Formats: sequence, C-alpha cells, structure tokens
Amino acid sequence: MVSRAVSETADLLAEAERSGKPVSPVRDRLPPHDVGAAYAVQRLNVERKLGGGRRIVGRKIGLTSPAVQAQLGVDRPDFGALLSDMAVPNGGTIPAGRLLQPKVEAEVALVLGTDLDVPEPGIADVIRATDFALPALEIVDSRIADWDITITDTIADNASSGLFVLGGAPVPLSGLDLRQVTMTLLRDEEKVSSGTGADCLDGPLNAAVWLAGALAEMGDSLRAGDVILTGALGPMVPAVPGNRFEARISGLGSVRVRFAQEGPAQ
Repeated sequence: MVSRAVSETADLLAEAERSGKPVSPVRDRLPPHDVGAAYAVQRLNVERKLGGGRRIVGRKIGLTSPAVQAQLGVDRPDFGALLSDMAVPNGGTIPAGRLLQPKVEAEVALVLGTDLDVPEPGIADVIRATDFALPALEIVDSRIADWDITITDTIADNASSGLFVLGGAPVPLSGLDLRQVTMTLLRDEEKVSSGTGADCLDGPLNAAVWLAGALAEMGDSLRAGDVILTGALGPMVPAVPGNRFEARISGLGSVRVRFAQEGPAQ
C-alpha cells in the first residue's frame, strides 16, 4: 500500500511536470534518507504514465561520474525509467518549453539483445546480454527548483530524467574497451565537457552491472530491447534555447541535438 507521504510527493512532482513550474525540494516530505520511499514515489509516477499509454524502453543510471556527484552533492548512483516519449531522434530538435531546467551530458548507451534477469549479475552477464553500444546524449531535467537536490529528491524525480538521444551507428562490444573510450561534448562548437569511460563507475559495464543488481533487489529486471544509459562520462552542462550539442565518443561515433529558439523565430 502506498503511504500518504509517497502519494502526495508523487502528486507534487507530477504537477510540476504538467505545469512547467518547479517545486521546492521534496526530501522533507519523506522519511529522512529513505531511498526506498523515494523509489516508491518514482515508481508511482511511472505507473501512472504507463496507464496513460506510455511504455518503458529502458533505464538510465545517474550519478555515476565523480564530477556529477560533486556538482550535485551526492555520493551514490541511482536509476530511473526511460519512457517511449523521451526519445529524440539523432540530430533532432527539442521544442522550446519542453523541459524546465535542462542540462546535457554525454554517455555510452547499451542496447540489450536478451533479457538480463540473473539475481547476482556480473560483467560477463552484461556482455552476453548486450547487442550493441551507441553514443548518447542525455538531457537531464529537474522538477526541483534550482536543482536543489539530494539523493532522495533526484530518485523521487525519476533520477532527474528528461529526454535522450541515441547515435545511429550500432557498434558491437567485441574488441571495444568501453573503459578506455574518450568523450568530448561540444556546445555551439565549443568544447564544454570531456571525460573517459573510466569516469563512469570505472567503466560503463560496471554501471550496467550495478543497475541490473539494483533492479534484481527490487524484484525487477532488464529486458531484451531495453536501452541502458550507463551514466555521464563528464560534467553535465546547462542548455538554453538555440544551443546545439554534439558528443563525440571514440570508437562509437557522434550524436547531436538542438534546442529550438523561443518564440516565433525558431
């Protein structure tokens, strides 16, 4: 049974998303440091969206990069659900006003070819289940005003999910060392973030292992076809209308997105 605190917190975050008006932090509405309650809020709002016709297409792992953890003052990873209407085509345009306070980060995405549902997953399980990798941009967002978040706030807010963009040239894992890849993120042709695969929990495959294990503990699992955004390879960067972003990841290629201008000039 969902507690009143969980239900009311979910309502607050859902209204912030609907209205486009961020709310104050929700951490004080839940038991102190109760990660389980925060995931219950996340799950409730995801279930509501599924009831409205959306579908889960994968998961995102957040807070894997020490740089991002330092930016937000948290000390552990988390995860959220990727829904069907969160995908933006490579090179596509994000409409003005679609997000509240977006930031962009570059990641390695894994796409599963088989289910990953073992109780204690390891690297070999992730490799066997993965069909291919892609470069990705995650456009994170927060329904919490001014990104004033703790781990509880971000988990409740679907791990600060917004949108995501996948590159279009799948690369098999065979012969690819994801720990060694290098990333450069450009905003309007200017380098604004960089990092390596090792900056993501010492390798994106480690991040995927963590996710599969965290889901297994909750009685859930990853399925064939799921997209896994494994986490930022460098610091996230704020975005404003008119910005163009491109991530280049060695061995995987590039991925691009544009933020539309506001008003009739877009």
